Amino acid sequence: MTAQPPISAQIAAALDWWREAGVSYAYSDEPQEWLAELAEEGKPPPPPMMRAKPEPAAPPPRPRLGGEVGQWPATLDDFVGWWMAEPTLDATGTSGRVPPRGSAGAALMVVVPMPEDVDAQTGTLLSGAQGKLLDAMLRVMGISPQDCYFAAALPRAMPAPDWDMLREEGMGAVLAHHIALAVPRRLLLLGDRILPLLGHDPSQKPALFPLINQSVAEHNGIQRDRIAILAAQDLGMLLENPRRKAGFWRAWLHWAD
Repeated sequence: MTAQPPISAQIAAALDWWREAGVSYAYSDEPQEWLAELAEEGKPPPPPMMRAKPEPAAPPPRPRLGGEVGQWPATLDDFVGWWMAEPTLDATGTSGRVPPRGSAGAALMVVVPMPEDVDAQTGTLLSGAQGKLLDAMLRVMGISPQDCYFAAALPRAMPAPDWDMLREEGMGAVLAHHIALAVPRRLLLLGDRILPLLGHDPSQKPALFPLINQSVAEHNGIQRDRIAILAAQDLGMLLENPRRKAGFWRAWLHWAD
């Protein structure tokens, strides 16, 4: 019986036979997804895992204009110095501020939106063209400037104030406190943004302003629960359109009657 060659020789002989028959590769009858494999090979590698950026921290709340209400001045004299020096009233600083003028208990308190541009140089509120117009109006009304208290809703002239933001940040409350300290018999607001600053609905006609700090009025020897209000357009608009003066005059006569 002939001895069998070793297994390695048998495998080599089998491979040589297939090679001579023209078969160089192993084949399978089962289909394969060659295109899918090629597509996978052509894809770029997946991007590295990116860490999610942390959400930016919310900005700190803006400080209330004027600071803590409990620290506000309790007399009109103290208010004037506070108005000129309190840093929280204006983020840009105290430069250009103009003080109010007059005494508590005046027959008429006139409030304008802001000082005139020239007021910062003269140091006197309403020292420019608007002030001259107001002086002429007071003469016609038969009211002496010495019987008036003149104030502005803002401490300095501003090119384009954001009145809604100023109201939200407390400037209206500062003005209300100012009025309460001045305790006038009547209140003339010259500017359509002043009443909304005080929280009044512009669609409603103003009538009476309730004093915020009645104890201050009593301290000044003035018994007054409410102040009559007349709201009108600002002096700048009256200067630009003289026809508006007639409308203001009719409103004044009706109010002062």
